[in-house]
This record gives sequence, C-alpha cells and structure tokens, in this order.
Amino acid sequence: MNDRLAELSGAGVAIWIDDVSRRRLSTGNLAELIKDKNVVGVTSNPTIFAKALSNADDYADQTRDLAVRGVDLEEAVRAITTYDIRWAADVLRPVYDRSNGVDGRVSLEVDPRLARETDKTIAEARALWWLVDRPNLFIKIPATAEGLPAITAALAEGISVNVTLIFALDRYRAVMDAFMTGLEQAKANGHDLSKIASVASFFVSRVDTEVDKRLDKIGTEQAKELRGKAAIANARLAFEAYEQAFGTQRWKALEAAGALPQRPLWASTSTKDPNLPDTIYVTELVTQGVVNTMPEATLVAFADHGEVHGDTVRGTYDEARKVIADLEALGISYDDVVNVLEDEGVEKFAASWKELLESVSKELKGAK
Repeated sequence: MNDRLAELSGAGVAIWIDDVSRRRLSTGNLAELIKDKNVVGVTSNPTIFAKALSNADDYADQTRDLAVRGVDLEEAVRAITTYDIRWAADVLRPVYDRSNGVDGRVSLEVDPRLARETDKTIAEARALWWLVDRPNLFIKIPATAEGLPAITAALAEGISVNVTLIFALDRYRAVMDAFMTGLEQAKANGHDLSKIASVASFFVSRVDTEVDKRLDKIGTEQAKELRGKAAIANARLAFEAYEQAFGTQRWKALEAAGALPQRPLWASTSTKDPNLPDTIYVTELVTQGVVNTMPEATLVAFADHGEVHGDTVRGTYDEARKVIADLEALGISYDDVVNVLEDEGVEKFAASWKELLESVSKELKGAK
C-alpha cells in the first residue's frame, strides 16, 4: 500500500478514481488499485465512457449480442454502461460493507441531454437504479436549476445520488437544501435513512482554467499574482458552506434519524496548467470528511511525490474570500464565471454522450 496515499486517507480524504472501463475491470486493475493505492470509490461520466468505448474490442462480444437481438441504440448504450458499473460495484462491494456504506461507491450519470428536464431526469434515475440493482450505486444528477428537484425526488425514493457539475457557492447551498429535503421526504416515505447516501461533486480545476484565461487578458502584475488561486479558494469556501449547513438543527435531526452526511467531493482535480504543481488540487484541499476523485494520472503523481501538510481547508476561509474579492476588483465576475462553467459542463457531457452513441451505433452496425 502506497505510503503517500495512505497518509492522504489518514488525513480524512477518501480516494476515488475518476475512471472505469471494461479493460480496467477485466484485467483486475480496479481490484489492484483498491489493494495497492487506497482507492475506495469510482466515478464515471459520459466522457469516460466515450473513451472506454474507443477500445471497441473490449465490448465486441456484448455489442454483437445486442446487434443480433436488434436492441435500440439508446438501450444498447444503457446495457453497455450499466454492465461496467454493475461489475465495478461488485468489485467495490467489500469496501462498501466494511465502511458501512460510506465508501465502496460507483457513480453512473443520467443522460446529460436531460440536464434541463426535471421529469425526464427523475425517470432516468429510476431506470438506471433498477438496471444496475446494486446498493453501492450512486446516480449522478447535474446540479442545474432543473436538476435540484430531481435530486430531491430521487433521494425521497431511496436512491443514492452523486450531485455533479457544481461550480457556484449559491448552487451548492441549494444542493445541500435539496439533499436534506429529499431525506426528510424519504423518512416520511418510510425509508431507512442509513441506507441512502450522497456526495456533492464540486468541480475544481475548471474554475482556474476559466479565471486564468481572463486574468491573462488583463495581464497586469496583480492579475498574474492571482493565477491558479481561484479554484482552491472557491472549493474552500464550499467547505465552509458545508460546515454551516451540516451544523444546523435541521441536519442534526436527520442525523439522529440515521442519515449520513452528503460529503463534499472534489472533482476535476487534474492540473490543466503545466505551470502549476500536478498535485495541487489534492494537496491544497485536504480535510476530514471529503472525497477526492482523481484521474489515474493524478493518482499516480500523488503516489509518487504528493505531500500532506495537515488540514489545508479549515481556517482558510477569509483568505479565500479575499481571492474572490480581488478577482471582482479586477472586473472578473464570479457569477459570470460559474454560469459559463455550468453551461460548458452540460454541453461537454452532452457532446461526449453523442460521441458515445455514435461509437455504439458504429459497433452495432459492424456486428450485424
């Protein structure tokens, strides 16, 4: 077991890998990561599946059977993706059992083209939950305005949810409210709250990508000094919001009824800027009770040279607020940045889903 990753886990960070594929499963690689790299969860998204399907040979037998059966394209994609997720969930089941359902989770996203449609998102969440049929599944629902009531509805039915594409602090507060409302409804519906889990995926590095692009256009010395600081500041303020929400009497009542907290999950933690350390979005966001879902390259980098400097989140909030204020003073609107990022995130995942559909369509036609 890697010492650096063990130290990170010991500091309270659950290490998840942001990747899944038939190859990773069939070779036993995921099991190795659990055993040797402290990995205790898996996330997926449409981009990850589109990449996995580019290795068509890994899926040839299944696509051939689907083609012979004349399965509709959309259902074929669901059959392929849920197969991988179900397999990954089974590999992680021992982690789920020994952590009493906290970790050992695998996430599967609803069709991202439904991000602005509440009722269809709810229906898709139900369908995927039924198809995978594993207690350690998370259904990923985007934190769009239309996604919020879908999050509540899914949780109210006992469906565990990974809320994705969170960029804005106000939206994150709304997500936590949707989570607690969902649990309150689940309790009223007679569900065991201890069996329902959730994480809130707060996206990190993409904030720096957008903000630093704007800082470079300004080009002053003050602008240069702020490069690479916005994303970490935003994430730290998100954790402050988490502490506030989960310190309320409303949450304490749910906790007393057996509920598990909705953990903050740091997503998009690969470093896009070569001038920044390749483990910055891990090292600078260490605190008890969070998840960091890393692409494999980031996981390997941290295992090789990552460092844990204690808690790098709590106690940083005033400094983080100053970063956001300094950006505003330069004319970089926080609200505009996070709105652009949400729209881009939805568009990118929809484009990846289209790519996934095209890949499967090609394979189905080739298999006939």
